[in-house]
Amino acid sequence: MTRRPYARLTDVARAAGVSLSTASRALAEPDLVLPATRSRIQDAVARLGYVPHGAARALASRRSRTIGAVVPTLENPIFATSIQTLHQRIASAGYTLLVGSHGYDLDAEVQVVSALVERGVDGVLLVGLDHSPELYRLLAKAAIPFEITWATDPSRIHYSLGFSNRLAAASVAQHLMELRHREFAMISGETTSNDRARERVAGVREALAAHGLELPAHRVLEIPFSIAAARAALGRLLDAGERFTALVCGNDVLALGALLEAAARGIAVPHQLSVTGFDDIELASEFSPALTTIHLPVADIGHIAAERMLTRIGGGEVPRLHEIPVHLVVRASTAPPPRINERVRNSTKSGGRLPSRAAVRTGRR
Repeated sequence: MTRRPYARLTDVARAAGVSLSTASRALAEPDLVLPATRSRIQDAVARLGYVPHGAARALASRRSRTIGAVVPTLENPIFATSIQTLHQRIASAGYTLLVGSHGYDLDAEVQVVSALVERGVDGVLLVGLDHSPELYRLLAKAAIPFEITWATDPSRIHYSLGFSNRLAAASVAQHLMELRHREFAMISGETTSNDRARERVAGVREALAAHGLELPAHRVLEIPFSIAAARAALGRLLDAGERFTALVCGNDVLALGALLEAAARGIAVPHQLSVTGFDDIELASEFSPALTTIHLPVADIGHIAAERMLTRIGGGEVPRLHEIPVHLVVRASTAPPPRINERVRNSTKSGGRLPSRAAVRTGRR
């Protein structure tokens, strides 16, 4: 990738119609410059894409040997694991990793990335497809290679590394339907500024609709990604008298919260309620009951993202889209719904055969 020439402070001063010393003072000590003058200088900075001289020099020479990674949160274990693997790989190549988070706030993300650009990072890794247009303009002006992770961009406009959240979520719904579930509810992460959460809800809805079933809006609760919020959400569904036998959760943290609330209320999982997650964090297989979920190769995502970014920084080429395989892991938290369980018990007692159901293709760790 050929970097564009970076604007100098003299360019900013000329564009704003001020002296070099005034432009420098406006950036270093803005309170010492008249508001109208300061405004002209700030407009020139934004228009020219100016960054402080030290960072610009590093970017122009490509010698900062730093890479920025911006994630929604570090509270989710999957991001922490991926960041660790990313760090290990780029460190082995002599690079330093700078990490930022934005709490699912796209305006805050622009500020985080802007700070990384000012520090002269050689590349930036982002999560998902939801980003402010201002962020893309910022990266375009800086001519910094960036990569979308945890999702794929089918248009191939941007370099991306991930998987289809929609298809993965659909496979969860398909598994539950093959177990004969017909009444569903879902606890999702908040979908605003989170394309992964939206795609998972859409995937479940589409899979159900293909079989004449629906996921009613009042049975889909959007909440923060926390165990406490998930417990409260399941409580609201149950207290409202909603009748469902399958609960699809947007990630494993939400699913574990639902399992705790079910246990506290004396609801047997999976015999009375099947619960699924998404991510396959370490606790998913250790919890009781062990969680049926989508396994994501979290460490691989960090490693491959590092390899792709290092290649691009070095002037090499990588495919625009790199799809990571994910798969359903069936564990103890899902089973046929109560009416099917009762039919199985009666059939077994009378010497009959178990009712057939379609095989579920699964992958296990």
